Amino acid sequence: MGIGLLRRRRSRGASAGASGLTASLPAGAGAYRCEVVDPMGQPMGGAEITVTALDSHRVLARGTTDPYGLFMATLPPGTYSVMATAEGLTPARENVDIAAGAVPPPARIALLPARQLELPSPGTWLFDPPHTAIRFIAKHVGMAHVHGRFTRFQGGIRIAPDMADSQVSVRIDASSINTGNKTRDNHLRSADFLDVERYPYIDFASTRFVYHGGQKWTLHGTLTMHGTSRSVGLDTTYLGTVNGGYEQELRCAALAKTELHREDFTLNWRSMLARGIAVVGPTVQLELDVQAMYRTPDTPTPPE
Repeated sequence: MGIGLLRRRRSRGASAGASGLTASLPAGAGAYRCEVVDPMGQPMGGAEITVTALDSHRVLARGTTDPYGLFMATLPPGTYSVMATAEGLTPARENVDIAAGAVPPPARIALLPARQLELPSPGTWLFDPPHTAIRFIAKHVGMAHVHGRFTRFQGGIRIAPDMADSQVSVRIDASSINTGNKTRDNHLRSADFLDVERYPYIDFASTRFVYHGGQKWTLHGTLTMHGTSRSVGLDTTYLGTVNGGYEQELRCAALAKTELHREDFTLNWRSMLARGIAVVGPTVQLELDVQAMYRTPDTPTPPE
């Protein structure tokens, strides 16, 4: 394992600093230092650095750059692969040799803009249920997390010529909730929670797409559940398009996440606690892992 990770501000007295670091190295260890900069040449804090030994393929050091773009690791002598990654930028990799007692100057790693994935063609794209998952994670009050999913749903995307004008709509069969526990699932379907007899569907309809660079978007829209509608934002990563599947269909894919607060939808967990019932907690992490197939070149809003 790596002996340690150190982050320090870049010093004008580089030689003096290197001498001090050499004196503080563990016996037989060497140091690796780097400075990560963005496409404009500015120091990039928060970049992920992974250092892997080439002979064993073991990760011996992992961390993030400090606010000045600097990272340091103390390592046994050997040859290593160093990878630097940051959101929306192309990963950079280099091989380095580490010698015992050596503290080389920081290597400069420049991250370049990531290649833009081609956006889906304008038209109607419908969710492919066998290759789409709607999952959630909730805290079980006083216990571990509950993982679940909805197994019946339909959805679609109307891709507009200007992606920002595109629309997404999803309808979920609330009774299809599945957490792997029949008793708990029946309780979640009851009037205490989803009340599926009165509110059989959970609906989402987007209002706008907001681009954040790279493959990142925020999908703003309205979620209607338990008879209540609220504005939500889905943090979305676009994963690209491909010809694939059984019929070599044209497909696009995306991963969208958000956090919901159950009380926003009048699902009162406190009343359950007052009655001594251990239930799913007040916040729910919702995730849509979507594959959609191209259907028609026209652009109605699916589903009907």
